Amino acid sequence: MTKELSPERWATDLTLILNATYKADRFPVKVKQLALDFSQHKFPGDPITDVLDGSLRGFEGALHPAQNGKKGWGIIYNNAISSSGRINFTIAHEFGHYLLHRLKYPGGIQCTEEDMAIWDSNYNQIESQANSFAANLLMPLDDFRKQIGPRIKPDLRMIGICSDRYQTSLTASILRWLHYTERRSILVVSRDEFILWSRSSGPAFKTGAFFKTVDMPPIQIPDKSLAAQRKVAEKNNGVLEIDAGVWLKEPCEEMVLFADRYNFTISLLHLDEATSGFESNKENEPDAYDKIAYRTLGSSSV
Repeated sequence: MTKELSPERWATDLTLILNATYKADRFPVKVKQLALDFSQHKFPGDPITDVLDGSLRGFEGALHPAQNGKKGWGIIYNNAISSSGRINFTIAHEFGHYLLHRLKYPGGIQCTEEDMAIWDSNYNQIESQANSFAANLLMPLDDFRKQIGPRIKPDLRMIGICSDRYQTSLTASILRWLHYTERRSILVVSRDEFILWSRSSGPAFKTGAFFKTVDMPPIQIPDKSLAAQRKVAEKNNGVLEIDAGVWLKEPCEEMVLFADRYNFTISLLHLDEATSGFESNKENEPDAYDKIAYRTLGSSSV
């Protein structure tokens, strides 16, 4: 019996193939063609035969078996999605389902916006696995680290350059950077003056710097935050030092982007290095990182 590969292993194997095939000119990943070509080569009796857009009311994407007794699978993404970054991630997500889950779900899989947001394996394992595969395939950590080192404090422009490189959204790129950075930083996505969701880097989380949003009452963004003061943000080019007691008990540097087209605001909070006197509040730590939302990524620029 063939051993099942993990999402990370599948992504790594494909990354090695892409590195060898395309050398330096391999980004962004042409995920549609990759899904078609690789599945035909690896599973010629059960390949992906179509990747196309379609009307999927209530769903972001789907993996469907071929109809009329034919062999193979089709990937469909919602034709209401306009951003290339979101389309790329949706296709990669469904490609992950094909590699990881098609044998267990012969009737196919349909993915809602909420499914595309899941990153906590305890919440929904198959969606978490598909998202992990997609992130590792589109934004390999070894390459990302070359663009922004783990000790670098990036601004949104620097991360935006990575978004262009990988043809992913700014939010997805920030999340990928948070995965490996050695800095204490937090991403906060808000709408209508309330936090939608947030994600802390490992070092920030370990020192108690996080916002728990899952299964909790809505958290209002602070009045003195840059996200709540658009005119101040515009005057300061979207970057400002924020006093202690505003976002957190300690001061931070806030970088903000107002994504009007998608009706949400991105705040990237950079904190100083942890001090021995600032310890994690174990009683308030969530069991796992809050769900992150690739669905709210907007275009490849946000």
